Amino acid sequence: MFHTLTETLLNVDWLIAHGGLFLLLFVIFAETGLFVGFFLPGDSLLFVAGIYIHNFAVHFFKIDHPNFLHYVVIMSLIAFAGIIGNWVGYWFGKKSGPFLYERKDSFFFKKKHLFTAKEFYEKHGALTIIAARFLPFVRTFAPIVAGIVGMNFKKFNLFNIVGSVAWVFSMVLAGYFLQGLVERVFNFSLKDHLEVIVLGIILITTLPVIYKFVKESRKHA
Repeated sequence: MFHTLTETLLNVDWLIAHGGLFLLLFVIFAETGLFVGFFLPGDSLLFVAGIYIHNFAVHFFKIDHPNFLHYVVIMSLIAFAGIIGNWVGYWFGKKSGPFLYERKDSFFFKKKHLFTAKEFYEKHGALTIIAARFLPFVRTFAPIVAGIVGMNFKKFNLFNIVGSVAWVFSMVLAGYFLQGLVERVFNFSLKDHLEVIVLGIILITTLPVIYKFVKESRKHA
């Protein structure tokens, strides 16, 4: 099911024909704002959107020859969808936080971990919220945890905006400029090799998370 959904979302012709930019905005919002959106391929989708940004602009603005300003508008809208997503995640954590602090310890839940997370966010909250944007799974849960531990909202919001803009613009522009460079220098299109590109992005962004998880597991053992 996961493979089928990912393959569908990365079929850009299908994506543009069935909602275009609006569907892309929803996917980015869902991955960063909905608890069940952690499996969505945000990094890969943004990079591929950069490769096809001309097509998105033509479809969205209903013009034949969009310019770079149109691309900036599209990237800004995507970044805003990511910002709203984190707001929703923070709100969800804020609402569920009091319940968790009052809950008794169990085999799966230890209240001491909440205090550890709170201390960590007080010291490294800025880096966490910004860096989480570039890490699969982590970007879904980071704003939720920030809300649970009561991270200052103004501080959270500042780094939420910075992180979303940095993530969206860097990934989309990377796809856009690399596509142009490859076409000029090597005379072929990245559009013909999306599977390899997507696999590479997934490996690059997922390996640090796996490494950290394995390292922490060994430390606790």
